[in-house]
Amino acid sequence: MEPDLLVFSREEYPKKLGERIALEAKKSIDSHGRFTVGLSGGSLVNYLCEGLPNIETDWTKWLFFFCDERIVPETSDDSISGVYKRKLCSKIPSLTPSQFVTITYGISTAEAAVDYRKKLTEYFKTELPSFDLLLLGMGPDGHTCSLFPGHPLLKETSLTVAPIFYSPKPPPERITLTLPVLNAASMCMFTVTGEDKAETLEKAMGASDLPASKVRPIKGRLVWVLDSGAAKNL
Repeated sequence: MEPDLLVFSREEYPKKLGERIALEAKKSIDSHGRFTVGLSGGSLVNYLCEGLPNIETDWTKWLFFFCDERIVPETSDDSISGVYKRKLCSKIPSLTPSQFVTITYGISTAEAAVDYRKKLTEYFKTELPSFDLLLLGMGPDGHTCSLFPGHPLLKETSLTVAPIFYSPKPPPERITLTLPVLNAASMCMFTVTGEDKAETLEKAMGASDLPASKVRPIKGRLVWVLDSGAAKNL
């Protein structure tokens, strides 16, 4: 199945992204009474804070997980979950911190990966979770989540959540969802903006060996939501 490609101007991007996510939320809530979303770091949080507050949805049915996380204190600006809880809850009063399934802080990276794996298994009642939506970013090097080019984790098939101790991008210690989890999702939605991503994006959407290229949901949909700068070479 060919991926969906949506391109918007930078000005309308947050609003259109929010509307597209709202469609998936409605489908999931109508289907099974909940909406499970995996969040990524980077600029996505700012787009969501701008685009989501105005959508119509039952926020009590949303549950947020994290596609990867840095092993830092929750109060750090490098903490993906910490930033989301502070920013998104302040924009959407109906959300509560309890709707964010985060890592356990104050334990080792290896322990955090095992612990988060257990949390996913307990919630989804299966070893291989299937998210309604995974919101993914892509770095200039083609990485997504904390899956970097040439890293051994790209070949991981048994672990659903894996630790990283020497990330090419700081902070060095992280946990990440692996490709089997990404490809089990009902929808993977890449959000990519900026002309600096245009060349990498062109490769990632083709037959490349970049981590982002390896995201191919087995039964779900793949959607690229781009701004005009990122899409200029397509």
